[in-house]
Amino acid sequence: MTGALRFSVVVPAHDEADLLPATLTSLRAQDFVGRYEVIVVDNASRDGTAALAETLGVRVVGEPQLGVCRARQRGVDLAYGEIVVSTDADTRHPPDWLSRIDAAFAAGGPDVIAVAGPCRYADPPWWAALVPPLWFSGIAAAAGRAGWVPYLTATNVAFRRASFPGYNQSLAFGGDEVDLLRRLRRRGRIVWLADNAVITSSRRMNQGLLHTLLVSYGYHYALAQLVNRLAGRPVIGPPAAIRHRDTEQVRRRRSRWRVAGLSFAALAGLLRIAGARARSQR
Repeated sequence: MTGALRFSVVVPAHDEADLLPATLTSLRAQDFVGRYEVIVVDNASRDGTAALAETLGVRVVGEPQLGVCRARQRGVDLAYGEIVVSTDADTRHPPDWLSRIDAAFAAGGPDVIAVAGPCRYADPPWWAALVPPLWFSGIAAAAGRAGWVPYLTATNVAFRRASFPGYNQSLAFGGDEVDLLRRLRRRGRIVWLADNAVITSSRRMNQGLLHTLLVSYGYHYALAQLVNRLAGRPVIGPPAAIRHRDTEQVRRRRSRWRVAGLSFAALAGLLRIAGARARSQR
């Protein structure tokens, strides 16, 4: 590989030792023929995330103050690539992910400041298997018909480093998505790649539909965006971290309750049948 560094892929990580290896494996398996680097930003981890990332051959930097926007900003500040690519430590990427991003920048010309795409959820609850694909289909329709991208996800967006407006680090949750989109729009055109999806963890959605809508997106996302921007500091902090092992425990509990419910229903059915037979023999 020769030439300048094209991409810097920034991966913020807070206690992500369980899922980070699959993420980094997918990033190292890219078919992109140019030069790129992967930067893991260790964001106050206590589970050996940094040491693990170093053994996997990527560049590791630290951000001791907890906060995803702070971690992403730290990665951008230390990036060498012409284009910074934002993703997450619980996300897997198709092998042509960077190649497609590169082609979109090349086809769009210098007025394209960012390229974004959708995400899919690994092993999601039923509602997360239905709603997000519809949501991202709507984004693709808006981008295709009006050339306007109404939303981007921080796990699948790339932007030119020279024109990067910076993250609002007072926004603890959502500052790397909605607020970043607002800032990027002022700098140039954003391209949406509907067919360049990544696969990310559904662990936060395993708390249920109502919790996701009201707590994760209602309180920590929408309300925090408003309050923290007005205050200029993170008055409302991010939601509690949910690790992969926590998700597995939730699934096991749900499985036990499901088995108990099915057993109870089967027992009730047998009792009804037995009662009906007893009545018919009288």
